[in-house]
Amino acid sequence: MKRLERAALLSSLGKELIDNGSWCGETHLQKAVYMLQEIFTVPTGFDFVLYKYGPFSFELRDELGSMLADGLLQLAPVQPYGPRLIPTDRSGQLEKQFSKAVAKFHGPVSFCAQRLGSLDVAELEKLATALYVTREYGKNLKAKQRAKRLNELKPHIDSNDALDAIVAIDELLAEVEKKPA
Repeated sequence: MKRLERAALLSSLGKELIDNGSWCGETHLQKAVYMLQEIFTVPTGFDFVLYKYGPFSFELRDELGSMLADGLLQLAPVQPYGPRLIPTDRSGQLEKQFSKAVAKFHGPVSFCAQRLGSLDVAELEKLATALYVTREYGKNLKAKQRAKRLNELKPHIDSNDALDAIVAIDELLAEVEKKPA
């Protein structure tokens, strides 16, 4: 995916997240893009590593900064939490210009926005890290074993919450598998 197509997709994702009750801060976009790539193989091309609050892409952080500099996103500070990233009218024009790319991934973008929009950053961390662990070890590893690994990677997430996150990601993946292509 080329840079401007990707920026149009990120703008579309930001709007969908906001429409679904998301704060739409950087963490929300990070986790939603990770899930788009991992669950739906949307080819955004970002590399993710397990970081302080779950899967994180330094390249995506740079891209969001570029989008701010280009006037495609604007910061809306909200105390005491930090800024929201809001797509601008200019990003809407970019979405129209690359409407085929945006339309191609509309289903996955909407699905992720609906499932993630209402979650807070702690819930996003748990769910995205559960997906990371599930991708790392496969669904063949029992849920309790994956939850134990999640807890080892993120000791601040207690074992019950880790298991709940693993169960939630398994349910989400099962739902995606049942959806027609």
